Amino acid sequence: MERKSQIDTFGAVALTGFALFLAFNQVVIKVTNGGLQPVFFAGLRSAGAVVCIWMYLRWRGIPLRFEPGTRLAGFVAGVFFGFQFLCLFVALDLTTVGRSAVIFYSMPVWLAIIAHWVMPNDKITPVKAVGLAFAMSGVAWAMLSRNSGAGSIWGDLAALGGALGWAICAMLAKASPLSRVRPEIQLFWQVAVSAPILLIAAFFFGPFVRELGPIHIAGLAFQIVVVVSAGFILWLWLLSIYPASGVASFSFLSPVLSVGLGWLLLGETVGPNLIGALVLVAIGIVLINRPTRSRKTSASPVHSA
Repeated sequence: MERKSQIDTFGAVALTGFALFLAFNQVVIKVTNGGLQPVFFAGLRSAGAVVCIWMYLRWRGIPLRFEPGTRLAGFVAGVFFGFQFLCLFVALDLTTVGRSAVIFYSMPVWLAIIAHWVMPNDKITPVKAVGLAFAMSGVAWAMLSRNSGAGSIWGDLAALGGALGWAICAMLAKASPLSRVRPEIQLFWQVAVSAPILLIAAFFFGPFVRELGPIHIAGLAFQIVVVVSAGFILWLWLLSIYPASGVASFSFLSPVLSVGLGWLLLGETVGPNLIGALVLVAIGIVLINRPTRSRKTSASPVHSA
């Protein structure tokens, strides 16, 4: 499919569906944590994804080649990929899907801050600054409102760590030598490096297996085959077709849908504090991802974080 200058109907439907997919993914992780220790679960997921992505590369005829000058960046990206999902899986073990989603999907906030210092052409504009204020206020509200008794501060901090790890991974893909590497190879780097790190780290988080049942095995298979392999590749494909700022603008749907699915499927309480925090974060993400317009013409958006 040829590149598009704006989000069309197909793109809007696909990106909305992907946001719903990511929200459902959080529910799957939460449920599967009941049968597998979270960090061990994350390590198994990365290890299984190595095989799936290798098979995909073979099927597409894409050579698994690590170009000189990109290997260090690939290794570092894999380390932060592992850190990101260690934090997310632990967060979903300690707090609710709704609280975790509000904090974890604040990633564009931290990416915008990092980009301001790293990317010369991606500075924080006044509109982005307002968006950052909204989103950071929402994250603080979510973490400080503990009267509902849902989750723990450690779960909230883990979700925040996951958001920071995700932002660093994204920045490495944009601003390091890794940007010269095909997206599929970047993903292979991330899962291949993160798998042994997570599996070794799992020894420090208790028994590997909890009350394992068929639903937990199905959740692991879903994570390996559908989420990491097919899902992430679909996301990279959409990024290759549609403008990055347009794709990013749909990211605010994921925390909204995650809160809804947590309530619908897991019976989680959605109180006014969580809704208020969610609204602030969503407004902030929309403003941060709003395309910057040229002063001479309003027709051509430039890249935003």
